[in-house]
Amino acid sequence: MSVTRTRAPVKRRAYDVAGRRAAAEHRRTAVLDAAWSQFSAHGYAATTVEAIASAAGVSTATVYKVHGGKVGIVRSLVTRALAGDPKDEASAETRSDRLRDRAADPRTLVEGWGALLAEVSPRVSPIVLLLRDVAGSDPAAADLFAEVEADRLVRMADNAAALERRGGLRAGVTRATARDLLWAYTAPDLYDMLVHRRGWSVRRYSRFVTDAMVDGLL
Repeated sequence: MSVTRTRAPVKRRAYDVAGRRAAAEHRRTAVLDAAWSQFSAHGYAATTVEAIASAAGVSTATVYKVHGGKVGIVRSLVTRALAGDPKDEASAETRSDRLRDRAADPRTLVEGWGALLAEVSPRVSPIVLLLRDVAGSDPAAADLFAEVEADRLVRMADNAAALERRGGLRAGVTRATARDLLWAYTAPDLYDMLVHRRGWSVRRYSRFVTDAMVDGLL
């Protein structure tokens, strides 16, 4: 006598996988939102993983499993900030690379970077500044801050090289100088000084940085 085996419908399995992924992403987002709220209200040092987990409605084990602790959470916050709106087709870094490839001329390229800076700075700068402020007392945070800043320096070196290849750098400005100026103009510290401490609008800040890059480089 033959035995008929029943199989779970393929569509149901696919639905279950999609549901689990959606639930995991929801937990991940809840942890990041709760973490930034806790960091903003109480500071990095005073915020515990347990407090973040409680605010997010997940277990402490889940936070460690997904993010690996507070520094891992901050790393994820930086990544999310650079990614921007999930509806966007590409991250800020990818869009910056596309500008290098597609801009009609050096000035258009620098103008594009200035516009992108206005979009990204309000999201990324507060997180990087948080790392900077605790770097002196938290070695893991110091390592991540150094990594983030080194990554930015590498990107500015690539941008400087793109301007040089296009013949955009004015006489007397070397690629190394262009890299350092781009790195300084895009520093979270400058955003903090002008927008947070002096009350400039993001639009005014972006215009200032764009004009400074044009005047200093092109």
